[in-house]
Amino acid sequence: MQLSSLKTYIHREQKLLIGLALGAALTAGFISLADEMAEGETKAFDTGFLRGLRTPGDLSIPIGPDWLLPAMRDLTALGGVTVLTLVSALAVAFLLTRGRVRQAFYTALATGGGALFGALLKALFARARPEAVPHLVEVNSLSFPSGHSMNSAIIYLTLAVMISRSFEERRTRLFIIGVAALLVLTIGFTRLYLGVHYPTDVLGGWTVGAAWALAMGLVATRLQDRRKMEQPGKDPA
Repeated sequence: MQLSSLKTYIHREQKLLIGLALGAALTAGFISLADEMAEGETKAFDTGFLRGLRTPGDLSIPIGPDWLLPAMRDLTALGGVTVLTLVSALAVAFLLTRGRVRQAFYTALATGGGALFGALLKALFARARPEAVPHLVEVNSLSFPSGHSMNSAIIYLTLAVMISRSFEERRTRLFIIGVAALLVLTIGFTRLYLGVHYPTDVLGGWTVGAAWALAMGLVATRLQDRRKMEQPGKDPA
């Protein structure tokens, strides 16, 4: 094995180990959070945080200027099923137009599988919605982990990882993933501001979504390394 090939191999394996360690940390964090939530140890924190986002004396009024509430309602829709499905479909179509058929198929499988996994988690924990403050949007599903936070992390981060794999430039990859991460954080905060999720719901959603996206990214990297998926950079002819 040539020296350059050896260095490339070592660098690749180092990134894999770091990714696996981060994934393990996210998974452990979610399990710990879920355990504390199930035992009721987070109740005081959850309730206090939500009430801190409301006007003292009238918990039906959120803090902040008048324009903030409608803005939060608009932004929270970015984590809804309709928008996420549309974004996923557009991302797959984008990859197909670039001739990246295998990458497009994998992306559809990764995002769809993540959404299904999230739904199973909600059914497993069956946590009721917050009653500490009035809800500022209508909700009718279970609470833990937050579907908007979890699905937006699964979809946006997975798509960011997959689309960034189409580019060779590190700066471009980091920008794409950074924008997705900021969007995910924003959507999670809207669920707290609107009073429809506890902080632990949102944290749980973020950790699961990030772990899923990371796992999908690691698998995609392996597939590209083994020439079983289109390579970063130049599109297929």
